Parts: sequence; C-alpha cells; structure tokens
Amino acid sequence: MAAPAEARPDVLLPAHEGPWTLDDVLALPEDNSQRIELVDGMLYVSPLGNALHQRLVFDASYSLRGACPKELQTTIELNVQFDGDRMFIPDFTVLKKRGAKGLTVPAADVLLIGEVLSRSTKVNDLVLKRQMYAEAGISYYLIIDPAKEVPQASLLELGEGKYVEIARSEAGVLTFERPFPVTIELLS
Repeated sequence: MAAPAEARPDVLLPAHEGPWTLDDVLALPEDNSQRIELVDGMLYVSPLGNALHQRLVFDASYSLRGACPKELQTTIELNVQFDGDRMFIPDFTVLKKRGAKGLTVPAADVLLIGEVLSRSTKVNDLVLKRQMYAEAGISYYLIIDPAKEVPQASLLELGEGKYVEIARSEAGVLTFERPFPVTIELLS
C-alpha cells in the first residue's frame, strides 16, 4: 500500500510516484470540481462541464429514466470500472439491472453509456472512450455534441466489435427504439 501523499494547497492532486492504480484513485478525497478518470496508470483530469453541458446531461438522463424499463437503472457520473486499472466517469449510464451500490460498477453491467462532448474531453470521448467502451462490450453509446447552434446527438450500437450509428437527432430531438423507445429533447 502506498504511503499517503501530502497535498499541497496549490495542487489539486497529491504528489504520487509511479503509475496510479484504481485503489489509489478511489482513495483520493471526494472532489466535485473535477472528474478524475484512470487509463493504464495515467490520470485524465477534466473540469466539470459548463451550464449547457450540465443541462444536456440532465435532460438526457431524465428522458432515459422516464422511458427506462423497470428492470434497468439510469445513473449520472458513475465510476465505471473496466479491465485492468481503467475507470471512466461517463456523463450518464443505463445499467442492465437495478440496485448498483459501491464506488464502482463493472463495465459488463452497463447497457448504454453516454457522453456530452466538451472542449476538454472531445478527443477522449470520440476516440479513446469509444474504443474502450466497444472493447468492454457496452451495447450502446450515446454522444451529444453541444457545439452547434442546435445540439446534436447520435446513438451508436455495438456490432462486430465497433460502433455503428443507428439514430441521429433532427432539429434538436433524438428518437430511438433500441435498447428501449425514447425521445430526448436537446433544447427543453
């Protein structure tokens, strides 16, 4: 077990030598000002999204929750654990079963995972996370892009190891039938 690191007031994370582990990250003090994700011993730290980002997260998760079958569970900002020392905190998820507890949920328990893009996370969301989510077998990936005048969204479905778009928003509204029927208004 690593010795506790002393936090310096001018640094948001404590000093740390060597690769980070999942246990190291989960032992950090709770910090609601940033998102700390872990990939192969490296931390990916990003600020929380702006007001539009947060509104889109809320609207998407609210719509998903309202349409979600009873046996499934919707969540926001959940620690999702992947193989090895990998952990992401997606903006929202739909879990394959209800009753998730604890600090992390295994990626195998996630049916749908969603990200609202931002300047600080766009490349990771569209490249790294897309690949990791596919490798973990997460069936659906919902991506919302607020950068346009009217936010745009796409639902991707996993097939043969990669994601394929199965629904795209029109005029700020995304409607899809799988994994369950739902309409998400991106401008509400």
